Amino acid sequence: MPTLDEIHRQGESVQGQIGSWPRSLADRELWQVATDRLAAGSLTLLGLWGERDMVHVALLEESSSETLILSLACPDGRFPSVAAKHPPAVRLERSIHDLFGLWAIDAPDHRPWLDHDCWGIRHPLGATVPHAGSGSGAGYAFLGAEGDSMHQIAVGPIHAGIIEPGHFRFTANGEAVVRLEERLGYVHKGVEGLMTGADLDQAAKLAGRASGDSTVAYALAFSRAAEAALGLEASPRARYLSVLMAELERLANHFGDIGAICNDAAFALMHAQCAILRERVLRAAQLAFGHRLMRDCVVPGGVVVDLSEDGRAALRALIGEARRVFPELVELYDNTASLQDRMVGTGVLSPALARQFGCGGYVGRASGRAFDARRALPYPPYDELAFEVPTLAEGDVNARVWIRIREVEQSLSLVAQILDLLPDGPIRAGRPPPSGRPTEGVAIVEGFRGDILAWLRLDEGAKISRCHLRDPSWFHWPVLEAAIEGNIVADFPLCNKSFNCSYSGHDL
Repeated sequence: MPTLDEIHRQGESVQGQIGSWPRSLADRELWQVATDRLAAGSLTLLGLWGERDMVHVALLEESSSETLILSLACPDGRFPSVAAKHPPAVRLERSIHDLFGLWAIDAPDHRPWLDHDCWGIRHPLGATVPHAGSGSGAGYAFLGAEGDSMHQIAVGPIHAGIIEPGHFRFTANGEAVVRLEERLGYVHKGVEGLMTGADLDQAAKLAGRASGDSTVAYALAFSRAAEAALGLEASPRARYLSVLMAELERLANHFGDIGAICNDAAFALMHAQCAILRERVLRAAQLAFGHRLMRDCVVPGGVVVDLSEDGRAALRALIGEARRVFPELVELYDNTASLQDRMVGTGVLSPALARQFGCGGYVGRASGRAFDARRALPYPPYDELAFEVPTLAEGDVNARVWIRIREVEQSLSLVAQILDLLPDGPIRAGRPPPSGRPTEGVAIVEGFRGDILAWLRLDEGAKISRCHLRDPSWFHWPVLEAAIEGNIVADFPLCNKSFNCSYSGHDL
């Protein structure tokens, strides 16, 4: 099979600044060649998205760390399905049809995904068609399961706690789950449509709101893509400050997740203690950067707020407290038999499936896939910092907890290193005047859930003509369905929280 570089050279290279990521126009034959390589497992799918008359696929060759965006013109509104040979593309193709009206030829599933028959139009980002929607989305056809003594359990989309909406349709035999099928899209916000025509400041704010718990990671991915399109380089101090925020965001979320997983196993003590640590991180972030979630702090060209001495002191105090308290909580987790009974062997995601779906973050690394964008596709200043990428092979709830534990330890070390190495200098670079021609940029960064992809095109006036943001949850939600099979219904909350997929980031 051809290498990714050979696929790039067989296509028509697209001119325009996209950093180190090449983009090529493919014909249908070359598109199929790339699809065959995905199906064979020698390439990883990083993203699949559409435009009015074109589809794009982002590819990674993990053996060489080479990347490529392959684009296919769709003058007739149709393209050869990637999902026909590579299942991870199924929901992406369904969303492309909902938003743009492009039809995936021979796709295994043509059911709507984001469109719940409530919009009043079809294909809002393509050739818009008026449609008198039912307003209910009640006609969705869930997949069946055959066998004796089967029953279905419908959960959601409205849940008992403060949680985003999503519907889960269980088919069970007694207490054992035979099939789980998810129905998402309830928090579709139209982010990609809102991006179109926005200036960079507006678009950066929209990016930071794609998934609120990953606001720094999204803003950083968008900003780096915009900088590539502009040919702009942020200062070293700005780079260090942006990843300092990203590591604080990772800490806050991992502390929260570890406690919440334990709470779903009825161990409230861990939940309370981890919540305290999460709150400590958020308060330190408030002191350091003026906002608990650090929202709107990372922008194209750098950051908008500098780190004061009081902020530096608050972060050093946070590191000291976490290093003192967290090991005791880890020991408590590891030595509580009731927790281990619920965690170990529950919700197993096989390494083969994690590899096929390109699962990142704690989901992938708990199932043996060691990909971490900070290491595999390094961006500054991670190439100057020392850290490990922990991996396990068991793929169960317990493994996903332990990956989070080890990543907390690594993030504490990274925060300490950044504070020690933080260079002086400006925190935001001036933007160049509009180039007078369309330019493109792409970036991938490591959020707490895994890798986040941002691709954008700027028009002649440096406004957004197209932007696509891809959350890691696109590849995590489907494998959750596989991980729960054979487990009891009562273990679903535990499995679900151990994945902690984003509804909002997925639903765009």
